[in-house]
Amino acid sequence: MPILDPREKEAAYKQLVHANFYEEALKASEEFRKEYDQRINVVKAADMPFERSPDGLIKHIINEQMNTKECCLDIYMQFLPPGKASGKHRHLSEEVFYVVEGQGYDLHWDVKFDVKDEMEFEWEDTPKKFEWVQGDFVYIPPYCAHQHFNALESSDARIIVINSRIIKAMGFNWFEQLENAEGY
Repeated sequence: MPILDPREKEAAYKQLVHANFYEEALKASEEFRKEYDQRINVVKAADMPFERSPDGLIKHIINEQMNTKECCLDIYMQFLPPGKASGKHRHLSEEVFYVVEGQGYDLHWDVKFDVKDEMEFEWEDTPKKFEWVQGDFVYIPPYCAHQHFNALESSDARIIVINSRIIKAMGFNWFEQLENAEGY
């Protein structure tokens, strides 16, 4: 018994062009490599833009719109004013941050999900509290609602936040601002 259906075999050898996805992908790859060679390897501090965002004041270190060779990560420095907090948000990619200066804490509302006919998400009512100080590294699980707080009333806190862009490319660009930072 033949594995290939005779009708499928006949259609394949008629040499009709139904698509040229592979050929287009080869051309796109060649163009990407040319364009990639023109991207920057070193981002100078003066070229890192500041943004007053719904999450607070941030300085973009690496962002997909900055024409760098980095294609997988977004990295920014977040400034937390004395006694203040970032906005509260959640995204499907996990997040990590390193505490450059100051001390504070995070609140994390863990997500519970189930897959029946579709994905169903529910977040804990009571957040978990994680305290951090200069030099600490903090992990935030995927889709966990979270918010950063500066515990000091007398000085700023600064953190370096890192998110993966890969999950976006997979079709999961799920990113929600739940509360804006004060003053936005």
